[in-house]
Amino acid sequence: MDSSTLELVLKTIKDFSNRKLSLSFKLQCDEKNEFPEEIIKELMSDEIGLHLVFIPEEYGGLGGSAFDIYRVSRALAEEDLGIATAFLAISLGMDPIRVGGTPEQKEKWMSRIASEGLIVAYGVTEPTAGSEVSAIRTTAQRITDSTGKVISYKLNGTKQFITNGGVADIYTILAKTPEGPSFFIVEKGTPGLSAGRHEDKHGIRASNTSQVILEDVIVPEENLVGRVEGQGLRHAQEVFGFTRLMVAAFGLGAGISALKKAISYSKERIQYGSPLCKKQGYMHRLIVPNAVRLEAARIYIEEVAKLLDSQSKGLETEGAIAKFLATEAGNRAADAAIQAHGGYGYIREYEVEKIKRDVRITTIYEGTSEIMLNTIGMDRWRSVIQSRFEYYSEIEREMRSLESTKRGTGAGILSSCARVLGEILKIAFEKRLTRKQFVLFKMAEMIAEVESGVAVCRRASHVLEGKNDGIDGSPFGNGILDYEFILAISRVNAGEVASKVIQNSNFIIGGTGIFNNGDASSFRQKIGLFSLLDAVDGLEMDMDKIGEIITAN
Repeated sequence: MDSSTLELVLKTIKDFSNRKLSLSFKLQCDEKNEFPEEIIKELMSDEIGLHLVFIPEEYGGLGGSAFDIYRVSRALAEEDLGIATAFLAISLGMDPIRVGGTPEQKEKWMSRIASEGLIVAYGVTEPTAGSEVSAIRTTAQRITDSTGKVISYKLNGTKQFITNGGVADIYTILAKTPEGPSFFIVEKGTPGLSAGRHEDKHGIRASNTSQVILEDVIVPEENLVGRVEGQGLRHAQEVFGFTRLMVAAFGLGAGISALKKAISYSKERIQYGSPLCKKQGYMHRLIVPNAVRLEAARIYIEEVAKLLDSQSKGLETEGAIAKFLATEAGNRAADAAIQAHGGYGYIREYEVEKIKRDVRITTIYEGTSEIMLNTIGMDRWRSVIQSRFEYYSEIEREMRSLESTKRGTGAGILSSCARVLGEILKIAFEKRLTRKQFVLFKMAEMIAEVESGVAVCRRASHVLEGKNDGIDGSPFGNGILDYEFILAISRVNAGEVASKVIQNSNFIIGGTGIFNNGDASSFRQKIGLFSLLDAVDGLEMDMDKIGEIITAN
């Protein structure tokens, strides 16, 4: 989509929300655990056609890029995460067909979804198989004719926690064939296909979540995605970069929504003669750090989206980093928003309580935060070894060069962080520390923080050059070319990254017992860990500046 089309879609979402998604309506859906099917159908109608963003142009869609899908997903989540989740499932459900379907299957099913506004469900998760997709038990038994040719399959099994499971028109179901897991397209009304009860969930109660039960469901062979057995895991793997980017956008959007409400409240609530936004402790504890984390996540997501648009496949590690950082940041921001409202934050009519319950799922579905850490740690570990431990040395040099030409971005701190991280990975290799999963998680946290911090420094340097990379401005600041804001964000974030690197490195060096006390101190000195203690110099003024800007708008 071109930029004007994207802007029109985003405006349509906002206008629709203002007309149809009043606070009372959203709270009613939440209280009654109701799926607003009429809302989803209207959003997929000929007049709006929001689902077309996720469908290639050749099948009647708008052909949204990864960046377009990120922006639409974020915009939906800023309005209501339950409704946004319905569209995640529609996109997910189409993905096996999009990446693995035959030309005939794509033409038939994608075109039908586009023109008929069909709701889709993605049937992978089972009662005993969540993140470990290969552990599914649903089976697809071949049915042959008299010549031995496969003419259909008989599906049996139960799918769990399926979004749109009770309302979908089409299901893409992962089942075990003799050659391995494979996706099948199953239409609503097929004999033997049924849905369980709508789950009574902690949050996103406006989304339909149910079991999907398959009892001797007969599916024609032509509905085997790709017409070749055993390709299901590959199909699922190929779209992780995109789907995790969507969920990252959900965490980001919900966090932005919650924090914006807290910022508005801070300007209205008077305590001891002045508004809360003038209280430094309040701002530095509840508002500014969360704005910085959300901004870092936003900038990193946008960098990954642009990479996905340029190479389309892969980037599983980057997708995992984006999801981990953005969903954790969104969850923390929503929690802080409740605290920022005081007693009112605990009352449902102020909505931040609902947002907190909603955003919690983003750290769970499409891979838990712990699965993300495992993915980040293992995948980036392999990249580092393949580079002969030059991976972070290159980043160190890039940031050092950036600091010499664009001072004030925090790049010097990131250069030191990259150096320390590289040295920690080396010692972990020598001491075989990755056998300890918690150590792997500690390394993964540093990897995520350093790589996102690098993205923020790059963005800050571009702003100094007057470039905007075709990217949106901050939802909190005055726009992408507000260099004071982005520089302050970049420096504070660099300080946060350094704090995480110090904390986790100290755990790995001292907590694992690989050194005696004297050697541990010498190693810390050798890798430059102590130099990171200077990373917080001047951050109070930067945090004050950020607070002033985000409460002035």
